[in-house]
Amino acid sequence: MNLCDIHDIKALLGRHGFHFSKSMGQNFLIEEWVPRDIADASGAAPDTGVLEVGPGIGPLTAQLARRAGRVVSVELDRSLLPILAETMAGRDNVEIVSGDILKTDIPALVREKFAGLTPIACANLPYNITTPAITALLEAGCFQRVTVMIQREVARRICAGPGSGEYGAFSVYCQYHAHTQLLFDVPPSCFLPAPKVTSCVLQLTPKAPPAQVDDPEHFFRVVRAAFAQRRKTLLNGLTAAFGARLDKRELSLLLERCGLPADVRGERLGIPEFAALSSALRRAGA
Repeated sequence: MNLCDIHDIKALLGRHGFHFSKSMGQNFLIEEWVPRDIADASGAAPDTGVLEVGPGIGPLTAQLARRAGRVVSVELDRSLLPILAETMAGRDNVEIVSGDILKTDIPALVREKFAGLTPIACANLPYNITTPAITALLEAGCFQRVTVMIQREVARRICAGPGSGEYGAFSVYCQYHAHTQLLFDVPPSCFLPAPKVTSCVLQLTPKAPPAQVDDPEHFFRVVRAAFAQRRKTLLNGLTAAFGARLDKRELSLLLERCGLPADVRGERLGIPEFAALSSALRRAGA
């Protein structure tokens, strides 16, 4: 069975009475090069254990299984489990876990399933869980590499730099935790049903937190404040978030001491500037 052949797919789904769920963001691949190239890019090898999210009917799972020592795929839709039992039959290094990745203790799952292997994550993520899923995979703190296919617009936001219109709080979050890289685009015609947007394969390589950030919780509070009112100045954002402890005049002076103009917007700051600002606010009691 060719898991990317549209006729085989329709026959498979028909045998199992499967219907696509729009709420789960289900779009199955119908071009063989896509799961092959994602698996190649993921770094899957005999010494790796791959955590996959949302295997669907298993085209990417099968490609990962050819390369990796072990593949564990977490699937939320229980109606896909009998289909996966058929398509993954005979693949001894594949295990399908029924569950919600957003409610899964990922570090515990990795410890249980990948002893002696280097853990990586790889997924064709449903669009509707992109941000929380990436957050969960990064915060698990146990993957050498995370390779995901997501909406191109979101991938570009994640990789955007300061000063660009695409740069935002999630850009800072991802770049704080990982090196980010856009790999290749995947057009809508590669899916069944075809989505309305182009997808992109993104790779995140976790790294040590920036040395200049001495209080991550406060750092991200500052980042959120900077982007909460995107069209307003950074000063206004900080006033809304920290005004109970420092008035606007004090915050304006603090920005000046950090070398930032009073009318600067948060989207102009990179991680070093946010780190310096966070430290200054903490020293001032905010």
